[in-house]
Amino acid sequence: MTRLPAILEKRIAESGPVRVGVIGAGKFSSMFLNQVPFSPHLKVVAIADLDVERARKACRNVGWSEDFIAATRFTDDGMSVISDPTVEVVMEITGSPAAGCAHALAAAQHGKHIVMVNVEADVLAGAVLAAAHRSAGTVYSMASGDQPALVCEIVDWARTCGLEVVCAGKGTRYQPGFHDVTPDGVWDQYGLTAEQAAAAGMNSQMFNSFLDGTKSAIEMAAIANATGLNAPENGLRFPAVDVYNLQNVLVPEASGGILDMSGTVEVIASERRGEAREMPNHLRWGVYAVFKAPNEYARACFAQYGLVTDQSGWYAALYRPYHLIGLELGVSASNAVIRGEPTGTTAEWRGDVVAVAKKDLKPGDRLDGEGGYCAWGRLMPAASSHARRALPIGLAHGVDVIRPVAHGSVITYDDVSALPDNAAARCRQELENSANF
Repeated sequence: MTRLPAILEKRIAESGPVRVGVIGAGKFSSMFLNQVPFSPHLKVVAIADLDVERARKACRNVGWSEDFIAATRFTDDGMSVISDPTVEVVMEITGSPAAGCAHALAAAQHGKHIVMVNVEADVLAGAVLAAAHRSAGTVYSMASGDQPALVCEIVDWARTCGLEVVCAGKGTRYQPGFHDVTPDGVWDQYGLTAEQAAAAGMNSQMFNSFLDGTKSAIEMAAIANATGLNAPENGLRFPAVDVYNLQNVLVPEASGGILDMSGTVEVIASERRGEAREMPNHLRWGVYAVFKAPNEYARACFAQYGLVTDQSGWYAALYRPYHLIGLELGVSASNAVIRGEPTGTTAEWRGDVVAVAKKDLKPGDRLDGEGGYCAWGRLMPAASSHARRALPIGLAHGVDVIRPVAHGSVITYDDVSALPDNAAARCRQELENSANF
């Protein structure tokens, strides 16, 4: 295989750089934009954000020159970026399920590749969106640098090597009480004041979704849907595991671990329960996969080449200690346009993320979405979610509760008023109508 940098050099010489359109100018986007001046194979043609001046400011903050900014079109209309005939690949970085679904469908209609940093939209209805792009002959891709794409890369490596993937996932901070944290209390958990967070442009609800377990559930659902791994029936356990014990803990119970089955996703905690400090050798920022040798010969090779295994010698792990978010996003843009390949993509509906009440909800309460005051997102097998008529966290926004829901209970479609008529709801309905469990 020709190395990607060599292909990109040829592309620049023959056709110029890969032409990118960006929708959303927040932190993830800023990290990507920071790399563009150092990546001659990329050219950002247009940037869309509801606040155009914020988008320009983001470019200045990451070091863009005024000449660079002047050469880029700024707009508040994401659809105009997608329809721009000079754009080859769209980076969807809004975080809004409704906007993400609408943009993904429009990109397919206009024959544009799309990189879905918007994992919220992907988990809500990714199978529908990916199918639209397959029909259009375009690429629908996860975002390199984000944890789901990096986990998929390790899973693909293991399976290509003939190894059974037993468990895969990422690390994070976790304590059981985090599930009920609201935006009012989030900065205390991060060791920041509200003023410090505001000065850094940090959104309390978004960062709360990282803390309360919702983002972890969304990312694990995305991995399950892309790789065929299973979502645990009872949700994520968040065991506290260091990098040297992945292969001891994240294996089936019959082999001395905690898993109900082989072939699942899980998030590991960087803190032990009740301890407000990270344990040594944690994997808070990284990703991992645990795999099993297929036979005695491979098991012996594990020992001969220094793999850290469990006591039996059958199980080992590969991990990456860090992920670099938007700093790596150019890999996805380049692969989509140059190779016509995604860096991970939804294949089927296996994992879902359902809304769970953070407090006793009463009729008249209005749900406020991911990371808000009312609900957090729990991972669940899609078949179970579908059977229970569970409300996905991606639709738990701007709808009213119509009957009581107890704290800690899964919110269902029957507990809320009619959903708004938008792209997210329509795509989700199509997904559920086509389900065959």
